[in-house]
Amino acid sequence: MTDSQVARDLSIDQQLALRTAATRLQAEFGTAFGTETIERFLHSSYDQFAGRATILKFLPLLAERFARQRLHALARVEGKISDGKPTVLFLCTHNAGRSQMALGFFTHLAGEAAVAWSGGSEPGTEINPAAIAAMAEVGIDITTEYPKPWTDEIVQAADVVITMGCGDACPIFPGKRYENWDLPDPAGQGLEAVRPIRDMIDTRVRSLLDELHVPIE
Repeated sequence: MTDSQVARDLSIDQQLALRTAATRLQAEFGTAFGTETIERFLHSSYDQFAGRATILKFLPLLAERFARQRLHALARVEGKISDGKPTVLFLCTHNAGRSQMALGFFTHLAGEAAVAWSGGSEPGTEINPAAIAAMAEVGIDITTEYPKPWTDEIVQAADVVITMGCGDACPIFPGKRYENWDLPDPAGQGLEAVRPIRDMIDTRVRSLLDELHVPIE
């Protein structure tokens, strides 16, 4: 995205927010990557959301968060982060239900002992409200998450890729450990229908953490 494109899509305040985001990312990743790489990731992340965002004022924030995740992933791929933490990627079609619940359980149970991300082949515009409610019942808040795509560096950085219904659209990279979780799709379902899906995901995440030798908090 060029500066002129940003100017057309964003107000002056939002342009400032995007420049401020670039400054923050530079402070975090400046020793690992050049300014051009950081800005390219920020602007391409903005592009990922611009076409489907419902509230434009949040675009710079979403772009910054996604760019941060992608830069973190690239740093892992290039060996600039070598903390030894297992890294798992949860993928489904819309990144609005199953993969978000799995991410919520994984992050809650593993804490700082492992890294997890999620993504979708056709990201939706919001998290499934029934999934949010079901997770809230077990004390896990996923309201700060948002549907997002997967990118090559995120897949490459993962030690394990868990797929849930994205079929042929899920990315395949040689040498990766892939595991498909055959789970019902909660899209369009009410809370009663989503609860058993949530519980199945809880069980599978706990089993995965055990396989990865990650202690449960």
